[in-house]
Amino acid sequence: MQLVDKACKILGVPADMVLREFGEYFFEFCKRSGYDHMLRTLGGNLYEFIENLDALHSYLSLSYQEMNAPSFRVEKNEDGSMHLHYYSDRRGLYHIVPGIIGAAALDFFNIEISMEIVNQTEEEERTGKKEHIVFLVTQNPVLSYKERNKFSFSPQYLAESEKQNDTQLNNKDLEKSENTIRGGSVCPVKKSHWKTIRGIITLGKGKLLRGFDPVYPKTLWIDTKTFCNGLPFHMVFDKELRVKQAGVSIQKIVPGLQTMGICLDHYFSIVHPEVPFTISSIQKFINSQFVFQTKREMMPESWKQRPMLELRGQMIWMESLQCMLYLCSPLLRTLHELEERQMHIADIAPHDVTRDLILLNQQRLAEMELSNQLERKKEELRVLSKHLEEEKKKTEALLYAMLPQHVANQLKEGKRVEAGEFKECTILFSDVVTFTNICAQCEPIQIVLMLNSMYLQFDRLTTVHDVYKVETIGDAYMVVGGVPVPVSTHAERVANFALGIIIAAKGVQNPVSGNPIQIRVGIHTGPVLAGVVGEKMPRYCLFGDTVNIASRMESHGVPSKIHLSSSAYHCLKYKNFEMTERGEIEVKGKGKMHTYFLVRNKTACENEIMGRPIKDLDSGRESAQSFQEDRAETAPSSHQTVTHNQPEKDQTTAIAMKYLDTPTDAQNSLKRRNQAKIADLTGKSYSSKSYGTLPGNQHSDDAPRPLNRGRVKPDTEEPQIRNVRSNFCNLL
Repeated sequence: MQLVDKACKILGVPADMVLREFGEYFFEFCKRSGYDHMLRTLGGNLYEFIENLDALHSYLSLSYQEMNAPSFRVEKNEDGSMHLHYYSDRRGLYHIVPGIIGAAALDFFNIEISMEIVNQTEEEERTGKKEHIVFLVTQNPVLSYKERNKFSFSPQYLAESEKQNDTQLNNKDLEKSENTIRGGSVCPVKKSHWKTIRGIITLGKGKLLRGFDPVYPKTLWIDTKTFCNGLPFHMVFDKELRVKQAGVSIQKIVPGLQTMGICLDHYFSIVHPEVPFTISSIQKFINSQFVFQTKREMMPESWKQRPMLELRGQMIWMESLQCMLYLCSPLLRTLHELEERQMHIADIAPHDVTRDLILLNQQRLAEMELSNQLERKKEELRVLSKHLEEEKKKTEALLYAMLPQHVANQLKEGKRVEAGEFKECTILFSDVVTFTNICAQCEPIQIVLMLNSMYLQFDRLTTVHDVYKVETIGDAYMVVGGVPVPVSTHAERVANFALGIIIAAKGVQNPVSGNPIQIRVGIHTGPVLAGVVGEKMPRYCLFGDTVNIASRMESHGVPSKIHLSSSAYHCLKYKNFEMTERGEIEVKGKGKMHTYFLVRNKTACENEIMGRPIKDLDSGRESAQSFQEDRAETAPSSHQTVTHNQPEKDQTTAIAMKYLDTPTDAQNSLKRRNQAKIADLTGKSYSSKSYGTLPGNQHSDDAPRPLNRGRVKPDTEEPQIRNVRSNFCNLL
């Protein structure tokens, strides 16, 4: 009703119009839902159709056991009109009835009807408060809209209509009407035989040319005993409800019925329709299906713990005997209900369709249960598929964290990944100053927490600047720019990453002193070879002298400084970076080398480098990356613990820094994705993402080597822990 109210407000129409339109739509909906054939077979005219609606609802209640259908009772009047009695528990919906009945009359019987309310009360005869609406149903002339439109242009049809208004059709009128309906010159469309007959009957106001008169025998050729055995569940009672006769099966179940003259309402109550147990009420609803239920207090002791028996059947008034015949059957839907009442199929008469109903319904229930099982299995499979997809994503994320995405995809497909040469890339190494002393004075868990806190921030910065994390060994952290995705801004990306990790390191405490830790950073630019090594735990490794020199830049660096080789300096020389010259230094295995220090980015603010939202007060020219100053906002207090030393603002989603070779539109992004699918690792391939791994090979200091061994520390810090390889997990 709330929906109806809203519809009325929006459309500006009364509620009865909305409900009537809904009734017409609901009739069409029922037809489309598969009930068209069933509805057409209810009766040959509108009276029979309405009369059998309750029987249809009773049948449907077998499948829809929660169904609470309205009830209909129809009475014929002498003038051809009908009184339709409508009963319902749901108040205010009676305006739907004219829509449904009108649509059915027009569709099934080619007649138009008008329905008006003549009485509206709370039903007093019925038990329970039910809305009782009485409609006056008046039938209009016969033809449907299409047929009336066809005949509307015929003068002959108009003349016949005027003659019908003056007097009843005589035989000549009927013949003329028959010719008109059959087509003739007016309507050449061929009509079916039954359609012609229906037209004659309606035009003749119900008078058939040939009637039917049943023939009855002079005496009833069936003895009493056979009748009671053949109809084991029938009962005959008079106006005072005294039992005159009963079938053998109902006598067996209710032994009290063997005493003739007892009152029927002592042993039974009426379940449907909900009327008082009087002969006058039964006569009003004599065309309805009646359901009786036995009373528990009147049943034998053996029935006291069982469900009560229900009988379903029709009432027939025998005028000559002034008695009512109740032809009924047990109302049983399943074998389970039969077993609950400790009855058997043999207790039901062979001609009774209740036998077929029980067995067919049992088969239907079995099919429904099978269907429900399939639905449950389908839902389980859907849930499992969803979980499998989630686990697959987790597995892929883990795999992509170990190998570049396109490399991992090739390995998953069983393809061999060819090694490739990258003519120019930039490699960065970093480590913690005095890490050996820290390890000697702290518990292992403190070291793990410190490194995890630091590496979480470093990993976030790899996303900000789109550089490839290659490995972490102990306190050493290595990234590369331009591998495995070649980009022209590889040196700028690594330089900004280096500036970011210097800032991030100030937020990590030294567990020994409580002060911020210090890190050394070394950067070198040059060519490398890259490929997948191993089968059980494949690693994407870099080989070449560029790896060695980058490691030397870190080991010969200065705390909290970014040490650049000459080639890295020339790549950054005209890229808005401030750098200072260190001069020539002796590098182990390489001799004298001219090196530099990276100071800051002249144009990018700190928030840009750290991947944080840029504030209005931030200035691109502010010396945000000046590492000679220890800022109060980044330096943690001495009483903070290692597990809480990451700045809160770094917890936000990383915002990627813009570079000149960063795709700026969907077309470039799509182009890169398409290229990544067909590219190989020859140094000219493209991919949309890259992730880091932990390689593991050993080479001499001076020979080309993978990047995890042979790194040189100053003589004052020759750590024995360099011989121990440790892989750290993220502690969240």
